[in-house]
Amino acid sequence: MADPAVLERDVIQALRGCYDPEIPVDIYELGLVYGIRVGPDGAVDIRMTLTAPSCPAAQELPAQVERAVRALPGVTGARVEITFDPPWDRDRMSDAAKLKLGLL
Repeated sequence: MADPAVLERDVIQALRGCYDPEIPVDIYELGLVYGIRVGPDGAVDIRMTLTAPSCPAAQELPAQVERAVRALPGVTGARVEITFDPPWDRDRMSDAAKLKLGLL
């Protein structure tokens, strides 16, 4: 089995390759990922949100995240939970994301 800490780092890297199609910043830097849990068996649970409940990517983005995580060596399963509590806002974005979007 893979080390959960190493696997979590790999999951974060994979999430940095997933983008909301309307915003040129990855979902991790956007602050859409609320939590990552890696089990000792390699199962990964991701709790995330969307920029808005009516987001056009509401169907595709969670599926993209699940595929990216499942493709990682050591991952035995991936589950994505979408939540809107708390609602996403710009304060969740990293400074790098804000800088890229001209918000700093």
